[in-house]
Amino acid sequence: MFAIPGKQAVTMTPRAAAQISKLMEKAGHAGLRIGIKKGGCAGMEYTMEYVDAADPNDEVVEQDGARVLIAPMAQMFLFGTEIDYETTLLESSFKFNNPNVAEACGCGESISFKVGE
Repeated sequence: MFAIPGKQAVTMTPRAAAQISKLMEKAGHAGLRIGIKKGGCAGMEYTMEYVDAADPNDEVVEQDGARVLIAPMAQMFLFGTEIDYETTLLESSFKFNNPNVAEACGCGESISFKVGE
């Protein structure tokens, strides 16, 4: 929906693509849908869910065997985002390096977006 010819809506680091591929294979799903919902102290939160089939309005991004589907209502907020997967001593999680974010809460779980720029 918000595509620019020759540019993917989101990109994945090799670590993220490997983890998404591993999750898809293990769970037997067709991909991982990423969305945005209202919530958290900053106003919005990312959502992730396994899917067995793409919605006709999903933006589909495939990279190194990983398939990410972007929900229609989230496409304008996620365009240009890099998805990474980080492992530390205490946790392993996906990280979204999103140029559209204006601020994030202290715990990093919720975000707000730039408006009118």
